[in-house]
Amino acid sequence: MKMIVGLGNIGKKYENTRHNVGFSVVEELANRYNVDFNKEKCEALIATAFISNEKVLLVKPTTFMNDSGRAVGPLLDYFKIEVEDLIIIHDDMDLQLGRIRLRQKGSAGGHNGIKSVIAHVHTQAFKRVKVGIDHPQQMSVVNWVLSRFSVTEQALMKDAVTQACDAVEYWLAGNTFMNTMNRFN
Repeated sequence: MKMIVGLGNIGKKYENTRHNVGFSVVEELANRYNVDFNKEKCEALIATAFISNEKVLLVKPTTFMNDSGRAVGPLLDYFKIEVEDLIIIHDDMDLQLGRIRLRQKGSAGGHNGIKSVIAHVHTQAFKRVKVGIDHPQQMSVVNWVLSRFSVTEQALMKDAVTQACDAVEYWLAGNTFMNTMNRFN
């Protein structure tokens, strides 16, 4: 079984914000496979899909971004999923808007959601799909990540969400993560 976790903040107030692109990706995957987030477990909403004959948990933590690990760690334990079978999808201010970058491991890089996941899974060695949201030019980081995309930016982000989903599907089809990185980075 694989677990794909999109990071974000729960609630209408945060829908379609820059910080919620992780949610957007797992929601698009759920749409592609016609499944709903109809289970709650370990402070997360879960949809179960079969992708390339692989059982996949699509996860949206309900803990808010900065405590995402509080859901991820217990879910891995509960479902007996190895960290090698985990992908975290999240926003990245250091990437150009609409770009994606896959990583096999690494530090939190200042991202509090990733910092929380590292603390709760006890390793930095988990796969990530980062979605670029640009760095703020004339507003605070907090206001930036909680802001919504302009009409022009929405088209770029739609493409980024599509690419992120395609990358996850490519990996789930049996390709190594290194090959997936080479294809999508």
